[in-house]
Amino acid sequence: MKAVILAGGKGTRLAPYTTVFPKPLMPLVDTPILEVVIRQLKFYGITQITLAVGHLAELLMAYFGDGERFGVHIEYSRESSPLGTAGPLALIDGLDDTFLVMNGDVLTTMNYLDLAGFHRKKGAAATIAMHERSVKIDLGVIESDVDQRITGYIEKPTIHYRVSMGVYIFDPQVLALIEPGQKLDFPDLVLKLIQQGSVVMGYPFDGYWLDIGRTDDYAQASEEFARLRHLFLPQE
Repeated sequence: MKAVILAGGKGTRLAPYTTVFPKPLMPLVDTPILEVVIRQLKFYGITQITLAVGHLAELLMAYFGDGERFGVHIEYSRESSPLGTAGPLALIDGLDDTFLVMNGDVLTTMNYLDLAGFHRKKGAAATIAMHERSVKIDLGVIESDVDQRITGYIEKPTIHYRVSMGVYIFDPQVLALIEPGQKLDFPDLVLKLIQQGSVVMGYPFDGYWLDIGRTDDYAQASEEFARLRHLFLPQE
């Protein structure tokens, strides 16, 4: 199975660090985030990897090269202009079988082969890895009808919801919905698939997952990677 890692974003929420440094190269202790991802893929036998790059691509290409020192084969697909999260897939050749797509800033203990096995078992065109999050509302939440008559009052509720982990499995048929050179994000692609009647599955994952989007996320990821490194890189 081939993997596409999205590593072309500007990482604006981690500015000013990412002004001159690509977010996937931000270190967790002594190991760049993207290197952790690549070494995890290698652990699960996924060795054909394409990096979709854009912002500060030269630094990523200089660090990872052809992937030989990581035991994988890395190719690069470069955007001339931002194409969103799904748009870059139309530029990549050779996605002629089930493939994995993921963000290059995800810290997780997910077994990618289990995810792919679930996808195939369900006969899906697309499968989205999802994680449950809870948000505590520290206010009384009022429910009302169209006439503003109060119908309910909930004191400081906790809302539970499932979010995308930024990890996907796709079958090649989805590529027909991505127009080359046009910007497209994954939510829009998924809605297109649903509208045409394709099977789109969610894969619930209750293990460790953190999206390294903001400075406090990065601080948390660095601390937890140092403490739990053996879980993220069991091959060491």
